[in-house]
Parts: sequence; C-alpha cells; structure tokens
Amino acid sequence: MSEDEIGARIVATLRRDLLIDLLDAAESRARQAHELIRDNTDLTGRSARGLEGQARFRLMEKGFQDVCERHGGMRLEGDVIPGTDLQYFQPFMRFGGDKPGVLLGLASMPAPRELPTKNKSRLVGVTLNYLLTPRLDLEGGKGRAKPGDIFVLFLFARDPSRGGRLNEVAVGVIDAEYNGFLEYRTVELLMEAYAPPPNSTEPSSGGQPLVTLKTSPRAFRPPEKPDSDDATDNPSG
Repeated sequence: MSEDEIGARIVATLRRDLLIDLLDAAESRARQAHELIRDNTDLTGRSARGLEGQARFRLMEKGFQDVCERHGGMRLEGDVIPGTDLQYFQPFMRFGGDKPGVLLGLASMPAPRELPTKNKSRLVGVTLNYLLTPRLDLEGGKGRAKPGDIFVLFLFARDPSRGGRLNEVAVGVIDAEYNGFLEYRTVELLMEAYAPPPNSTEPSSGGQPLVTLKTSPRAFRPPEKPDSDDATDNPSG
C-alpha cells in the first residue's frame, strides 16, 4: 500500500468532524491536567512535570475514547486485535463498519515527528501494518497489501516552553518494524485533504450561479466623481 493509498484510507474512514473534535479534546485535556497539578498540589519542577504528564495522558485517553464513541467508533470486543490472540491495554477505537477500516489509537510523542515510546499495545497495533511496509515481492504480486484494517495513531507532543499547551497534534501510521512513520501529517495539514477540489463548480439551485462576474473589468471611480458617460446620461446628478 502506497503513501497515497494510506492517506486515502484515513481520509475516507476518519471523518473531518471527528478529527476536529479530537483536536479540541486533546488541547482542553492538556490544559486541564496542567491546572489540576498547579492548583491542587505544592509540587514544582520535575515532580510537577512528571505528575502532570501522567495526568495529561489519562485525561486525554478518556477524552479520546468519549469523542470516538460519539462519532461511531467501536471498541473491539475483549480488547483483542481481529484475527489474532494479541491483546491491547489502551483504548483502540475502530472505524469503517463492514469495510476495511482504521483501528485508531492515542499516543504521545517526545517531540513532533518522533516515534512514540513502544509499549505492548502499540506493538500489537503495528502488527496490522505488516503488509503496508515495502518489501521484496518475490511471489508475483502476493506482497501487496491485502484488504484489512490499518493501525493509525492520533499523536500529540507537549510544548515544553508553555505549560498546558501542545506543540503539535498529528495523525501517523508506524511501520510493522516500529522503525518509522509510513504516513505522518499534522491535523491542520490533513484537513486540507477534506477540502473540495479548487476547480469544482457545483451549480446552485435552479441551475443559475448566485454570483456572476463582469466579463470585462472597469476601473473603480468613487460616486462623487462620476465618469463622463455617467455625467452625460444623468445631468441632474
């Protein structure tokens, strides 16, 4: 599966409104975690940052699951990857109905575009992406990706210079060896893929456009200085 095909699967499966709500939830939960530690503990420095990091992820995890469920995401029965006996321990939400879809998870990045820390759940998730990873096709086409879900992560990196803020929020697909991203886009950049083609000219109701442009442009003249033609046609002003 090429990078374009992976991107197309994400756009076709994860709705724009879902991504906007996830972005809002991530930013608000990060701020909530910061205020929680600031206003309710006397911790400072490294201790405060460590506790805030744990609170941030747990709060964002809850917000992530709530938003996904509101948009039709389904948590898999028994928290087991389909077709395997591999179990995960973080909320993975599935989108796509009866078609090959997306298994969406949440992860924090040390910094923008850096791979998130490995854990059991993420390693289990990337097993779905085995056939997305380029490899030698020695069997005449059998190396191509087969229909099935892909594992996608909703990623965030905190802003170390501003407490309670996020530096970047993105959507990424990690390869099966956990060596790098097969696809990575910030949410803002991904939003562009949902925009209609720039040259699309949908007819308005009734078949007539609501606004028409003059075929030949004319220079603007202020009302108090009509041009000679107008002055002749309207001598009384």
